Amino acid sequence: MYRILAVVTVFVSVSTCFGAALLAQSSMNDSPQFRGTDGTGVVETLNFPESWSSSANVAWAAELTGGGLSSPVVIGDRVFLTAAVGFAEPVSFRKGVSDMSPKRSQSNLKFKVTCFDLADGSQIWEKTIADQTPKHPIHASNSFATESPASDGKHLFVYFAAIGKLAGMDLEGNVLWEKDLGAYPTGNGFGPGSSITFGDNRVYVQCDNDESSFVAAYRADDGEQVWKKMRAGRTSWSTPLFWKNELRNELVTCGSGTVTSYDPATGEEVWSISDIGMSFSASPAVDSKRIYFGNSGPRSSGPLVAVSAGITGTQKFTPDQKMENVAWSKMQSGPGMSSPVSVGGYVYVAGKSKLTCYSAKDGNVVFKTRLPLGSMAASLWAAGDRVFAMDETGKAIAIEVSTEMKVSATNQMEDDLFWSTPAIAGDSLLIRGNKKLYCIRK
Repeated sequence: MYRILAVVTVFVSVSTCFGAALLAQSSMNDSPQFRGTDGTGVVETLNFPESWSSSANVAWAAELTGGGLSSPVVIGDRVFLTAAVGFAEPVSFRKGVSDMSPKRSQSNLKFKVTCFDLADGSQIWEKTIADQTPKHPIHASNSFATESPASDGKHLFVYFAAIGKLAGMDLEGNVLWEKDLGAYPTGNGFGPGSSITFGDNRVYVQCDNDESSFVAAYRADDGEQVWKKMRAGRTSWSTPLFWKNELRNELVTCGSGTVTSYDPATGEEVWSISDIGMSFSASPAVDSKRIYFGNSGPRSSGPLVAVSAGITGTQKFTPDQKMENVAWSKMQSGPGMSSPVSVGGYVYVAGKSKLTCYSAKDGNVVFKTRLPLGSMAASLWAAGDRVFAMDETGKAIAIEVSTEMKVSATNQMEDDLFWSTPAIAGDSLLIRGNKKLYCIRK
């Protein structure tokens, strides 16, 4: 649900360009957008420690100012993070707060991007992108900086949906271009949350709201709009996915009861499936053959759907699965806020305090078990033969990729609130709390 983004990075001087080239060389260890290189939350090898605590295997912990639920982005030896300074930090649904109604900011907020050194957590630079008052309220559990940044290895892209600001920067914090996309009201005043996505030298923005929903593509180098498509649906919080499957590239968007795929180059619709119930919070899981998506609300569970690569046309979802290129579906099985992962021939879905493992090929349930965790907002992630899940208290478990539930490690951070999805950068795991940014490393 909370996903987060937008700034662009480009070096102007010869020396700065050279520096960017050096940073881009370490792309194998980068985490350039929400859920990593391909937006799936999966890396091939487990290089960071699977066990940690507030003191064990913590390379550094950097104090944070302002509030934000965006994920860190890592390029080379630098970590980038967004925040809104001047408003209350997000709070938990479970903390017994008496008033959880939407809140407005009564004054200007500073919308900032901060760059940290991956080696030791020291601050390299900080840039204020905007200093203004958001037009619309947000829920007490949300933030005004929920959208994660993205990068192409040379530029940084940031998006603050609360004020409609999309910006491109270089890796030294210089703003190269800005676009005003407009700020819009959201369902139940919850606020926005969809992060931006990068692919094929374009930045993609999904802005589903209660007034004028759209999806659009912008050139990375100068921010010029390549295409824009208006959408009929209302507010949703899922982050668009640039899906590189075995047949083609697609931009897949999970909206208000409808999943739509666009041609990333032109914005023309490739396929869509409607009538999938409520708005999406979680982002899809994918492999080269299929994409897996679903939704659930606080009081009901929607379907989990597996669609095969090569699908075209417009369809309505039917529970009997008699749909072209739909490999399988499971009713009342959709994820909640935490996005699923597909790894090792399995699809792992967290929802309603349970973890379910499905066969990616046919949707058969491999196992279903109660999670030893509390409320979860952070998406699942996977590295090598481990799947990780973390709740809002900072309790995290490592699960072996197998045909049964095997917890190989149980970890606990302390005295913070963890809603953001961690970022994997080689031998480092970056975990954002309300108070600190933690680097887990041996």
